[in-house]
Amino acid sequence: MAVRERLSGNEAVAYAIKQINPDVMPAFPITPSTEIPQYVANYIANGEIGTEFIHVESEHSAMSAAIGASAAGARTVTATSSCGMALMWEELYVAASDRLPVVLALVNRALTGPININADHSDSMGARDSGWIQIYAESNQEVYDNFLQAYPIAENAAVRLPVMICQDGFITSHGVENILLVEDEKAKEFVGEYCPEHYLLNEKEPMAVGPYAVSNYYMETKRAQREAMKNAKQVILETAEKFERMTGRKYGFFEEYRMEDAQYAVVVIGSAAGTCKAAVDKIRETTGKKAGLVKIRVFRPFPEEELAAALKGMKAIAVLDRSEMFSATSGPLGAEVRAALYGAKLEAEVVNYFYGLGGRDITVEDFERVYENLEEMAKTHVVKDMYAYIGLREGDRHGNSL
Repeated sequence: MAVRERLSGNEAVAYAIKQINPDVMPAFPITPSTEIPQYVANYIANGEIGTEFIHVESEHSAMSAAIGASAAGARTVTATSSCGMALMWEELYVAASDRLPVVLALVNRALTGPININADHSDSMGARDSGWIQIYAESNQEVYDNFLQAYPIAENAAVRLPVMICQDGFITSHGVENILLVEDEKAKEFVGEYCPEHYLLNEKEPMAVGPYAVSNYYMETKRAQREAMKNAKQVILETAEKFERMTGRKYGFFEEYRMEDAQYAVVVIGSAAGTCKAAVDKIRETTGKKAGLVKIRVFRPFPEEELAAALKGMKAIAVLDRSEMFSATSGPLGAEVRAALYGAKLEAEVVNYFYGLGGRDITVEDFERVYENLEEMAKTHVVKDMYAYIGLREGDRHGNSL
């Protein structure tokens, strides 16, 4: 039977790491991810797991050590947030191009400046093109479940790519929820043993990892990464199906909430989906309007065709970004969704909003206004304030507040 517990998101990730018992964890503390290596270090000190913890002097060193350990054939994990991830930037690309199945617990936090320690997605979205698989969680349960699925995805022979498991800083990382834990032996069996095919410490196969690539070879490397990312889609679904058979909890590229007959849809990532679900329920119960939600779980590889199919038949769609891109028309998620809809030749009106930057709250009432705007857009076919922010204090001098 599943084990019932009450854990914060950071505790849940650390417990998943304990069950997996990876070989190596290099880490450097940064809020709000610091608790994850702290809890793991306690497990190691107490003799509960055999992971080798490497104390490093920076996040750049943490990812460098993770790359070295993974290249040597060790199952490797690390954790970071925000500016820590920015300091890893160079090494993120190295890990992906070297096809190393490192798993990163990323606790999303606004990327300076100005200095802020609260949740938004500017750290992970800034790394969206680095070649890492990105999987996001709405709740503590989901971040635990996602973490158990990370290694079977990353280490699959058809993939061999690093994975970052993302959760919203403080909102889920420090908030405590009731969750169901998989029994230790079942978790270990699900994740399995890591048996790398090629690794530096294999004395029978001398090799180099990450050599200089001249122009004759560099593009082929990128094409191989792209093919691996495409392969990851099927592996993610197969892993989720196996996880569902073990736990009864179903996962895919995204979750559709009350979308069966929906006419107006919001697309969002992370913990705000819970607030949006409450708004959808309230709208349907009080007005009968057919509101629905699509919560993105897998951002890389982006499920373009599948998402377009889920949004087919919508009259109007709002895409909510928790990260700025300073594009003329959209944020990172907005750009991906609009491209998917354009490719599928869907005719729904689409608007992109920014919310929750630097940890600002978004409420049920905010989402209600979003759905009201969608209904108006569907009637008039006029999209106002494509570049609006939700929840600005008294608007701003440009007046672009929802």
